[in-house]
Amino acid sequence: MKPWLNNWLERHQHPASRVLHAVGIPLLAAGLILGLVQLCQWRWDLWWRPTGLIIVSYLLQWLGHRVEGNDLGEVVLLKKLLGRPYVAVSPRFSTPNNQTEPATPPGPGAESDTVCPPVANRFDPPVPRETPRDSEG
Repeated sequence: MKPWLNNWLERHQHPASRVLHAVGIPLLAAGLILGLVQLCQWRWDLWWRPTGLIIVSYLLQWLGHRVEGNDLGEVVLLKKLLGRPYVAVSPRFSTPNNQTEPATPPGPGAESDTVCPPVANRFDPPVPRETPRDSEG
């Protein structure tokens, strides 16, 4: 398989993310093609059609990356150029020690330090915190 496809598949492992990208990427292509056609026909009055397709496309892909837990590809590129930290592959899909198999929680009797600890999903409900109570009296 081609390296760019392996990289893309590694960054898009969640099924919902793949579905959102399967809809969003063709919308982006359609928006760019429609924009080019309208530009060639000098139809500036219909600017909203390709713009709407491109915005919806990026919204769907952004949602996919929120579900996935990593940064959009364009954001990764910008952060790399600026020397900022970024998340290319979601920590829950990362592999320890660069192994080829995804990290899985240890089973019964397995050593707990052999794999990465599970990472909470951004969409999991928050865990209630205990608050100190004022003593009465």
